[in-house]
Amino acid sequence: MEILDKALSLLVHAFYLFIHLDSTLGSVIRDYGAWTYLILFLIIFCETGLVVTPILPGDSLLFTVGTFAALGYLDLHKVWPLLTFAAILGDNVNYAVGDYLGPKVFHYENSRVFRKEYLLRTHAFYEKYGGKAIILCKYVPIVRTFAPFVAGVGAMTYPRFLMFNVIAGVTWVSVVMLAGYFFGNIPAVRHNFTAVIMAIVLVSMLPGIIEYLRHKRGGSRAGAPGRM
Repeated sequence: MEILDKALSLLVHAFYLFIHLDSTLGSVIRDYGAWTYLILFLIIFCETGLVVTPILPGDSLLFTVGTFAALGYLDLHKVWPLLTFAAILGDNVNYAVGDYLGPKVFHYENSRVFRKEYLLRTHAFYEKYGGKAIILCKYVPIVRTFAPFVAGVGAMTYPRFLMFNVIAGVTWVSVVMLAGYFFGNIPAVRHNFTAVIMAIVLVSMLPGIIEYLRHKRGGSRAGAPGRM
């Protein structure tokens, strides 16, 4: 019984470190050394590649990784390409799952929930706006976990998805990690870590918000009655 309790305690502790790696990274580096790179890879891969794990840290983890790389605890030349590959690979797995499940989910034309017309609309949306959606959604927590899956379900053509997915993965990891590398150890930034992460997310979302407002304004003008 004592062994079971100890094993359960270790499991809970490991789960806590896994979920809150953005705030426990220092102790993980100390305890696991080079294995930290594998742990980081798995976190980013699961956060982007599995629709059941959107709660894993993404932006905050990358920012923290950049901060520790600046201090010399992690090798930027190793962790940067590694996590970029993890993000791209995760999205591709997510897309593949959506692509595989899409035809099965929408098999029945008159399903009350999964109508085939929804699939066709989603496909049309991603073919028209999918590139921007894939890139911009990368900077939005939780949404980035579902975007590749929906692209797969919506039958967005794979070459088109892959091109924008690579752009999204490279820019997302680079922007957030390098922000941590250059600014993470500034006292004002360190003491307002949550606010900084939120600012990064909001700034990243601005192009999408502007595009949405322009599209909405254009639609309103098109639908407005002409003057007599």
